[in-house]
Amino acid sequence: MVIARSRLTAAALLVVAVFFLVDACGGAGSKGGANAGTATASAAHFQVSSMLKPSGRTLGVVDDKTPWQYGIVTAFTKEAGRAPDIREYYSSWGDDFDAEGNAFLWRHGQLPMMALVPSDTSLADIAKGKDDAYIGRLADQIASYDGPLALSFAGEMNGPWNSWGPQHAKPRDFVASWRRAHDIFTARGVTNVIWVWTPHVVDSGTTAELRPYYPGSAYVDWVGLIGYYGPIDGIAFSSLFTPTLREIAGFSAKPVLIAETGVAESDDKQAHIRDLFQGAAKAGVIGLIWYDQRKDWPGGKQLMDWRISTSVGALAAFQVESARNDFGHSLKNG
Repeated sequence: MVIARSRLTAAALLVVAVFFLVDACGGAGSKGGANAGTATASAAHFQVSSMLKPSGRTLGVVDDKTPWQYGIVTAFTKEAGRAPDIREYYSSWGDDFDAEGNAFLWRHGQLPMMALVPSDTSLADIAKGKDDAYIGRLADQIASYDGPLALSFAGEMNGPWNSWGPQHAKPRDFVASWRRAHDIFTARGVTNVIWVWTPHVVDSGTTAELRPYYPGSAYVDWVGLIGYYGPIDGIAFSSLFTPTLREIAGFSAKPVLIAETGVAESDDKQAHIRDLFQGAAKAGVIGLIWYDQRKDWPGGKQLMDWRISTSVGALAAFQVESARNDFGHSLKNG
């Protein structure tokens, strides 16, 4: 509220004085300056600390639609037999954060997970601070949403098909840009973000070592792996995920989430679904997020159908194995 000081009565001045006295003794402070690293009063009240080590295995769904496009959740709920615990979506670098849309997801029981994609931005420029103003604005927008957000930045950084992959950016640029964003969020008092580091599994198409891309345990809350069962690399959990899990275990003890996966349509889809859930449960992951759409093979142009409803058998296998292996744990209560 703006007050015309020249016209205040003595009584009004007294009220204003009392207001500022209370504010100085413990009320909310004024919003910080324009500098991206300045703490502001917009910092979220929500604390994700209790959510960092889930006690059960979550089940999620991912697609490229906005949080408001809830059809994927309702369709997945009907087919899977339960609502997803995580709803992942993609956002381009430079886009504003949709606080209302994410709040809508959280109210309906889904932890929002935003995969922030720097398609048209150089990681080296981010690391040098050229986008600090955007990072600061994004941090404030996320803080204004009083709920949790899992945030994945520049996922599949080891994938040569990405504009921020090994052929376009050095590991040190990825690490420096991640840390810069994280530090700005921290400086602005943002407490409602779960930072998810999401490489693609190491396979014939992604041979880069992962350790040089790891920002460090102080900068990562969850490790999120991306990998698909299909005709090129993934036909078993032991060959698709286990080697990467072993590699990561050498430098990180953070909880592991399978952040994006699916099983391509084939005569063996039911068996592959069973293998995925059983292998993931045995590996001790904290959850699994399914890409329930048609999508090109990662790094290629071969169209695959990853949906759980491609056949009666595939759907039954998904329902039975997800329940049998205890995938489905709400994160609403930490």
